[in-house]
Amino acid sequence: MKTVTTLAELRSARAALPGPLGFVPTMGYLHAGHISLVELAKQQCKSVVVSIFVNPAQFGPNEDLSAYPRDIPRDLQMLQDAGVDLVWLPTPETMYPPGFQTWIDLEEITQPLEGGMRPGHFRGVATVVAKLFNAVGPDKAYFGQKDAQQVAVIKRMVLDLNFPLEIIVGPTQREADGLALSSRNKYLSEAERAAAPVLHRALLAAQAAYAAGERGGAALRALMQSAIEHEPLARVQYVSCADLLTLHELDTITNGALLSMAVYFGKTRLIDNLILD
Repeated sequence: MKTVTTLAELRSARAALPGPLGFVPTMGYLHAGHISLVELAKQQCKSVVVSIFVNPAQFGPNEDLSAYPRDIPRDLQMLQDAGVDLVWLPTPETMYPPGFQTWIDLEEITQPLEGGMRPGHFRGVATVVAKLFNAVGPDKAYFGQKDAQQVAVIKRMVLDLNFPLEIIVGPTQREADGLALSSRNKYLSEAERAAAPVLHRALLAAQAAYAAGERGGAALRALMQSAIEHEPLARVQYVSCADLLTLHELDTITNGALLSMAVYFGKTRLIDNLILD
């Protein structure tokens, strides 16, 4: 495995890799969810590139960039063990040179859900992912279903801007009790960690109601809200039953839906989702 930091080093190393090339962009502090995407890329591609970059542009004014967990030596060992060919560790100065003023702003799909709660977040996501795609030049790029709106935003950007690559979505990886793997889980206290699987239970309850014939969006949202509120340590920010493409809230489900939520446990904000189809 080769590790590079500059754009020149990346381009030189990238040119030597056989295609098709799979790319897994990350913010580091890797877990089994990230490695599952690497494994998927290895199954489908001859070469795999991973980037590690904690993107300051997607953090809001009330979100502590400096507190985001980092452990580059551990990450590199995990990627080496997983058989990655090339790791790119760009600097903030590379991604956002002095005087930077070019942003990608998707107008509609970024407005609801996470976009409504974190203004400017997806402008930062879309811009950095576009820059990563331009630098790496992958044939396929791999993202996790846990960040469902991020996946939808990136798919829309790739379509709108004619990026010559395919977006592959890997399933959400979970702990044995159903909690979705996330770098933020490390912030949970012991009691909060024990409470956090209520998100997955709420999603499963709504899925069961849907399987039993419930098609009302309001009814499924109320069911998820009620399930979460039975957990004293959970504080709901939003629950959603939305259209899979537009992410607009649904009154009646006619062609599948995205169930999603954001919930606080103490100061830690967790998200989770499930697709009804």
